[in-house]
Amino acid sequence: MDAGAAGAGVSADDLSSTALVSRWKFAVSQQYQHLLDKTTPHVLQRWIACVVVAFIYIIRVYYVQGFYIVSYGLGIYILNLLIGFLSPQVDPEIQELSDGPSLPTRGSDEFRPFVRRLPEFKFWYSIMKAFCIAFVMTFFSMFDVPVFWPILLFYWIVLFSLTMRRQISHMIKYKYVPFTFGKQLEQSEDVMPKEDCLEDKLGHLPCAFFS
Repeated sequence: MDAGAAGAGVSADDLSSTALVSRWKFAVSQQYQHLLDKTTPHVLQRWIACVVVAFIYIIRVYYVQGFYIVSYGLGIYILNLLIGFLSPQVDPEIQELSDGPSLPTRGSDEFRPFVRRLPEFKFWYSIMKAFCIAFVMTFFSMFDVPVFWPILLFYWIVLFSLTMRRQISHMIKYKYVPFTFGKQLEQSEDVMPKEDCLEDKLGHLPCAFFS
């Protein structure tokens, strides 16, 4: 009986400790998310911080003269993030096959802002995490694999060039720009006849502009 009571007491203590740890983890997670949310509108400051972190990592790699394979993996990961950042949320090729709405390609098309597959904040956050993880990895010799770094650099440059060429060709083919600078309306009378022009309630130019 005493042993059973003692076992029940230990189990209760374990449960209370687990609940305490869970509450602590939840509180820390909430605080961390709150700090991230506060940085969301400060785009320039966030990217300056990212450049500083990247510079610290470069100095670290230059100082230790190693961990080139880690840097190569980091470069491939950032390249993959960049493709997601420059790509639309829905591929126009898939939209063509499904006969769904596509990106505006003519002046008469309805304006739709560019929606990224990888939003800017997630793009920045993923890069920051990648640099921090790579920086920590430079303190463990097991990740310092001997390699001739000029070959890795040359291969990454070739891969970057081919990937960007394919991405730019995709942008030209489907006539989209991965940046939204506000609403631009470039229409002529043969595209938008004057008699069909309506007073804009959402920011369009008035009909008098075309007269």
